[in-house]
Amino acid sequence: MGFILSMELKPDVKKCEEGMRMITSSQSLAVFLECLLVSSFTIGVVFLFKNIFRKHLTAQAHYNLWFLLLLALPLPFIPLHFMSFADSLSFWDNNSSLHSQTAPAADTSLRQNNWMEDLTVSVERYDLAFLSNAVFYTWISGVATLTVFMLIAMLKINKVKKHTNCLRNKELLSLFEHCKHKLKITKCIIVGESSLVKTPMTFGLFKTYVVLPRHFDQWLSEKEIEYIFLHELNHYKNKDFAVNYLMVILQIIYWFSPLVWLALRRMRLDREIACDAAVLNTLDEPDYTEYGNSIIHFAHKTSRAVTVDLANHLNGSKKQIKTRIEKIACFKPESKRLRWKSAAVLILAGIFIAGQAPFISAMGRENSSFNLKDENISYEDLGNYFEGYDGSFVLYDKEADQYLIHNKNQSTLRVSPNSTYKIYSALLGLESGTITVENSSAKWNGFTYPIESWNADQDLTSAMRNSVTWYFQMLDKQMQPGTIQTFIDQINYGNRDLSGGIEEYWLESSLKISPVEQVQLLKSFYANQFGFKENNIQAVKDSIKLERKEGALLSGKTGTGTVNGKNINGWFIGYVESEHNTYFFATNIQNDNNSSGSKAAEITLSILKQKGIY
Repeated sequence: MGFILSMELKPDVKKCEEGMRMITSSQSLAVFLECLLVSSFTIGVVFLFKNIFRKHLTAQAHYNLWFLLLLALPLPFIPLHFMSFADSLSFWDNNSSLHSQTAPAADTSLRQNNWMEDLTVSVERYDLAFLSNAVFYTWISGVATLTVFMLIAMLKINKVKKHTNCLRNKELLSLFEHCKHKLKITKCIIVGESSLVKTPMTFGLFKTYVVLPRHFDQWLSEKEIEYIFLHELNHYKNKDFAVNYLMVILQIIYWFSPLVWLALRRMRLDREIACDAAVLNTLDEPDYTEYGNSIIHFAHKTSRAVTVDLANHLNGSKKQIKTRIEKIACFKPESKRLRWKSAAVLILAGIFIAGQAPFISAMGRENSSFNLKDENISYEDLGNYFEGYDGSFVLYDKEADQYLIHNKNQSTLRVSPNSTYKIYSALLGLESGTITVENSSAKWNGFTYPIESWNADQDLTSAMRNSVTWYFQMLDKQMQPGTIQTFIDQINYGNRDLSGGIEEYWLESSLKISPVEQVQLLKSFYANQFGFKENNIQAVKDSIKLERKEGALLSGKTGTGTVNGKNINGWFIGYVESEHNTYFFATNIQNDNNSSGSKAAEITLSILKQKGIY
C-alpha cells in the first residue's frame, strides 16, 4: 500500500504566528502582555493584603510587602527553563529497550513516484511582526529616555558629592556618632552639608553619604537634628539606597505601566513611614509629637525642594507629609505578637504571589525550548547543508544509543509540527475507534480545494498518501471532548498546547514540538512504548513508508508551514531501517520564504548519504 508524503493545506487559524522568524519577532509582544499581567496581579495582591491585614501589620511589614513586587517584576524576563518544571519530566527512558519490526519483503507498498513532492496551500493571517516591532521599539525608546534621566540623576548625586563639605561642628559630629551607636552602626559614614541640597539626603552604594542643607544648624534645634540623623541612619541600616537603584531600574523597564509607577510611589511612602516608625521605636512616647513637629518644620522650610529618586529624602510632597504625620500621631509601640502576625501575612502573601509562576511558565511555553540533557550526545557542524536557513538536524543511532545533533539551540526550539503531526493524528483516530484498519473511509466535505486529489472521498491510505488535511481535521472533530488532550498528554507531544482550536492547533498554531522531541517521540512510537494496539501502530508505519534502497527502508513525513504565501517552516522526520540498525531523524528549517518539507527532505537525504546510512 503506497502513500504520498507531503501535500498539506493549512486553513485559517486564530492564533497567528509565522514560524521561527515570527516567533522571534512576536516575543516582544508576548513579553509585554506578560509584564502587564504579572505586574497587575502582583500589585493587586499587595494592595489587597495591605488593606485586609492593615491592622495586623507593622509599618515595616507594610513596606516589606512591596519587596514581593520587586521579586515578581523580573519574572517575565527570566529564561523559561528556570521556572518550568514540566519539561524536566521526560517521557523517554534511556534504558528502555526498542524492538524493531521487520519491513515487508516486497516493495509494492512503497511510493513509486517522487514522494518528495511537497505542495502546500498558503494561509492568509494577520502579520503580528509590525505590531510586535512597534511595541519593542516603543519600549526601547522609553527605556532609553528614562535611562538618560537616571544618568542625569547619577550626575546630580556625583555633583552633590563633590560640593559636600564634611561637618566641622564637633558637637554635631558627636551627636551623629551617638545616633550611630544607638542604632548599632559601626561602618564609617560621611556626614556633611552642601548648598546644592534643600532636604537631607542619604546615598551611596559603597561609600555612604548623609548630606544636609548648608547652615542647617542655624534654623534647626539640636533635638531636631538628632531626629534627622536617626531617620537618615535608619535608611542606611535598611540598605534603602541600594533598593532605590533596583526600584529605578524596574521603573525604567516598566515605564509603560501606570500601575507600577503608582505602586513604587506608594512603596517609597511606605518606606518613609517605616523609617519614621523605626525612629519612634527608639524614642520615648513624649518625644513622638516633637518628632512629628520636626518633620513639619523641615517640610515647611523646604517645601519646594527637588528630590532625586536614587537618594533617600526626609522631605516629600504635602500629601505624603500629611500621611506620615497622621501615622506618627497614632503610633503605638509594636508588640512581638504584631511582628509575628506580620511575618505570617508576609509568608502568606509570598505564597499567593509565587503561585503565578506556573502561569508565567504556561504563557512562555508557546515559544519555549525543550530541556535537553546532554547524555549520549555528540554535536557536529553541518552548516554547509543548511546555507540560507536557520535549522537543525537530529539523528539517533539505536544500536549505539547515541545522538548526533547539528545546532543545539535550534534542535530544542519548539515550532509548529504542521503535517508531521498526521502520524499521530492517524494513530489517535485508530486508537479511539473513530476509524479502523478495515474501515477508515470518509466522504468528501464538498469544499473545492486547489489540490485536485483532495476533492474526493478518502480513506486512511489515500489521506496519508495525499496528505489530505481535511481528513485529519475530520478525525479530530469526531473525538470526544478531552480525548485529544489526553492522547497528547499520554505521548507527551511537545508543549501539549491545544488552545489553537480543534481544526488548527497543529497548523502553525499553538501546538509546538522541537526536533529532539520529534526523534524521541518517533522512537517511542516505533517501539510502541505507549502500549497501543500493535495492528494500529503497524498501520501507521505502513502509511509512512517511502522507498527502499540497498536493503534499507526509509519511512517518514514532511511538513511545510506556509503563511501569507511564504514557506517559513519546513520539516522532515522519520527513520531508516536496515538489517542491523535503525536510525531516527528530524530536520527542521526556517527562513523568510523557502522553507519547505521538500527542502528539509533534500537536506536530510544528503546528510544520510554522507553518513552512509541511506
